[in-house]
Amino acid sequence: MKCPSCDYEEDKVVDSRSTKDGTVTRRRRECLECGHRYTTYEYIEPGQMVVVKKDGRRQEFDRRRILEGIFKACEKRAIPRARIEEVTDAIVSELQTEFRSEITSAEIGERVMKHLRELDEVAYVRFASVYRHFEDVSEFMLELRTLVKDAKTARQST
Repeated sequence: MKCPSCDYEEDKVVDSRSTKDGTVTRRRRECLECGHRYTTYEYIEPGQMVVVKKDGRRQEFDRRRILEGIFKACEKRAIPRARIEEVTDAIVSELQTEFRSEITSAEIGERVMKHLRELDEVAYVRFASVYRHFEDVSEFMLELRTLVKDAKTARQST
């Protein structure tokens, strides 16, 4: 593993932890050259899952695409990176459990929206506005009204 600070290729593992579901290992490392500490994550490679796009094209499943989409939606929100990683891990784990070889991009998008809705309402609306391609303000407002109504219902039931 190359040190992100000095590019030295030898380090030592200072701490190692698994996630609750055991699919990810988080390691804290220390460079043996400069002493810089950094974090790495080990993931189980999905077994050749293929994503079927809206236009019928197929491409290999890539966890990073989900992570990048969530990061963009959560930009300038007070959501820790570790929480975003946890949400991404949960989504990937669900998808790997339910879908063995092929999954539609629509299913991935819906799953991301479900988790974002629970994580942060603003991030959810940001993602939904891009994912659902709102044509005008009225579609956007309809989604917001639904979100507010669901939040009120949830508060009243607790």
